[in-house]
Amino acid sequence: MRSIGEMARDSELGVSALRFYDRAGVLAPARVDPASGYRWYAPEQLDEARVLARLRRAGMPLADIRLVLAGWSGADPDLVRRLLQAHLRRLERGLAEARSEFSTLRALLDHRENPMTASPRTDTVRLSLGSPELAGAIDAVRFAVGKDPELPMLGGVLFDVDGDTLHVVATDRYRMAVARMASGSDSASPSPSASASAGHGGPREQVVVPAPLVDAMRALLGSDEPAGFAVEADRVTLEAGERQASGQRLAHDFPDYRRLVQLPAGRRVVVDVPALREALETGPVRTAEAGEPGPSARDVSVLATTDDGTVTVVGDGDADGNSVGVDRGFLLDALAAADRDRLVLEFGAAPTAPLAIRRTDDEGTFSLLMPVRLDS
Repeated sequence: MRSIGEMARDSELGVSALRFYDRAGVLAPARVDPASGYRWYAPEQLDEARVLARLRRAGMPLADIRLVLAGWSGADPDLVRRLLQAHLRRLERGLAEARSEFSTLRALLDHRENPMTASPRTDTVRLSLGSPELAGAIDAVRFAVGKDPELPMLGGVLFDVDGDTLHVVATDRYRMAVARMASGSDSASPSPSASASAGHGGPREQVVVPAPLVDAMRALLGSDEPAGFAVEADRVTLEAGERQASGQRLAHDFPDYRRLVQLPAGRRVVVDVPALREALETGPVRTAEAGEPGPSARDVSVLATTDDGTVTVVGDGDADGNSVGVDRGFLLDALAAADRDRLVLEFGAAPTAPLAIRRTDDEGTFSLLMPVRLDS
């Protein structure tokens, strides 16, 4: 017999995934200890678990996975073959349809000016920024930087200078973080460590700074002295005292984040962050199915609000139509980045709307998490 930990290691399903598939009636353990509730799996179940892992990676629906496993060890494998072939046809049909739609979209892009193909190169931009404020802004968004090599424009942090306001933004599609701070500029100064003036005098400027350079810049911000931020052609420089971090900007424009954060008002609940963090770390979780939006094989926490305005982490049996599923790790990251003991969670009008995490003292610094579909 294998323990659940050994089964997770040998099948590559993960402990939380095995618990989920047990609750879903897909792969029940051979024995459950009546006293401790600990799960034990028979030797022959390892083969089924490995099949399940492959089907999940292939994006097969849960209902079909259940039938495949039911017929896997049977005398007649015809049902299994038919299910596999039917799912492959669905994938091929979906891919063909996606290729057709993408081909049309590319043709449309070829016939119009696309503002996201190349970054406009501007005159020199110089800002004087408070080091603690800039450090706090970077810390508030760094966790949301994308890592997908297919989307290099998301692999950095956007510095958006508009008048006397600087927005610092990062997103990996599944989450977005925005921090706002006051900025100053001195376009005539020869040094990026110029003193602050009334604000940036030129047009709005947007620069995407690659994540490694952002981290190097953050390492300089350890004192209260002003920091000078400068952009000259393709080069970005930050000076703090006698130290400097410099490198190339990303040769891509950032998506228009202002459109993405225009959300209808939702239910706002003030939460005690330490208590919520403990509930997330110790409360029930479920595993995201392959094919759901977001990275695969992740733990999902289901949030519900009570009539008195309390946010609770609930199990599958207690979830209702207003419950919201979120990636537990993503939410913990957002809580840590917000760096407050009390925060506002803003739930959308529907469970499919993004969850907003806002500071009580600064509406301009917040993060958004895309929800995880719970209907499966």
